[in-house]
Amino acid sequence: MAENFQHPIQGLQFVKRKTGGSRDVLVASAGAKLYSYAAESGQRLSVWPQDGADSSTANDAGSNPETEGPPEKKRKVDPLEKKESAVPEKKKPAAWSHIPILTSTPDGEYVVALTGEDKSIRVFQIEEDGAFQELSARPMPKRPCSITFMDKNEILLGDKFGDVYSMPLIPSAEVRISKASAQQKKQIAATNLTVHTRRNLKSLEMQKQQAAKKAEQPQEPIDEPSFEHQLLLGHVSLLTDVAFVSIPSPDPSSARKRSYILSADRDEHIRVSRGPPQAHIIENYCLGHTSFISSLCIPTWAPEILISGGGDPYLLVWNWTAGQVLHKVPLMEGAPEAKEVAVRSIWASSLGSDSPNPICLILVALEGNPTLQTFTLSPNGTLTTHKPLLASGNILDVQTHPNNNTIFISTDNIREPGSTQDWRSTPATPHSLLQTFTLKQGGKTLEWESAPDALSSSINATGTSIVSVNAQKAQNNALYGLENLRKKMYGDDDAGSVL
Repeated sequence: MAENFQHPIQGLQFVKRKTGGSRDVLVASAGAKLYSYAAESGQRLSVWPQDGADSSTANDAGSNPETEGPPEKKRKVDPLEKKESAVPEKKKPAAWSHIPILTSTPDGEYVVALTGEDKSIRVFQIEEDGAFQELSARPMPKRPCSITFMDKNEILLGDKFGDVYSMPLIPSAEVRISKASAQQKKQIAATNLTVHTRRNLKSLEMQKQQAAKKAEQPQEPIDEPSFEHQLLLGHVSLLTDVAFVSIPSPDPSSARKRSYILSADRDEHIRVSRGPPQAHIIENYCLGHTSFISSLCIPTWAPEILISGGGDPYLLVWNWTAGQVLHKVPLMEGAPEAKEVAVRSIWASSLGSDSPNPICLILVALEGNPTLQTFTLSPNGTLTTHKPLLASGNILDVQTHPNNNTIFISTDNIREPGSTQDWRSTPATPHSLLQTFTLKQGGKTLEWESAPDALSSSINATGTSIVSVNAQKAQNNALYGLENLRKKMYGDDDAGSVL
């Protein structure tokens, strides 16, 4: 029965603490909830929001001082009256059905999540015991498609409308008045005492009449956030991914770094812009894809290298500072040419960073596919293909363990492997929410073997929340949607038309 299916883990994030006394945790998003687990044992530490809690204000710390007024006064109620009028309280459902984006600050102090339908960016602090303390919830006018961080943990996000914004990690309590709102409240400064000519007096009288008519008409609310944010740049096409990187200045005498924003869109463009406050300046473009771009990856150990992928059956490796393609790598070798692929995400990880020869690993997951493509990146930008890794279900997210050569893969335990629509006839027992693979030692090529450990076994045994029958269609739309970015042609006569 579908009622026995559990929400798959859509997002994974290792939160590695840099401050002493705090243990590392694994944060996961599944359905409308966040879960925290002990990184060593997989013991569940906390769930947000709690069952029965009003998800719009899951806890007192989650209230937003920017948009909420003072709390209402509570009326004292006689105990007998309360008992007579007692009605079983209905649990308020979450205002969202999924959490598509989950990330954490580099220092491991904060977690940032995007809740789906209400398009809110929520910032959490992870307590010593792994509990979630919600610090802010900021609803955006358009749903963000990518969230990353700039210097000083400032949030950088791109939305599907094509705009890239920056905002502070911790919002100010002061309400921000937008330019549009200020324009609405603008008063006419001129008076009969400051205007003297007959022509100017006539113009002033007309302005007053227009202002009076406008004041009588109901003012439409302006759909613009009231919290502090800054529009940095925009695309004319649908935005798909955003990356931020800092590299040393080309001037050898300068110790300062230069920052850049890389943004990708549906129209095969990768734009390289300067970082704030000069984000309006475009340095160059990386042009080489023939279909939409869905994922950008810049390895921390090679900030001048960019790996990009999307609706093309290949990856491109760039020297993005020059807009030059260094390497083109095919995906899904041996697959039929007619089969279209879409890159779900690209991850970069350096295994064995303490050793003299660390493994510079590039992992690639495809939309609705249980195969994880594995590559190693050489200093000259060449990607070497290794044996792929086969999971038990479609790959949703990947995280590498910070302390050993282990990777954790969250899989779709609801749908048939290789399909984005067909549900399994029965749920897997035990649940396969998370799989663990370790790297085999020795050999010239990388090989992985399944190695269940305490963390994955505990998470699978604990499980997540149950998927209701009514949520099946919403689940398909929440987890899979990259194919909607692909432009559809309609014959030779309509070669230039797209859907």
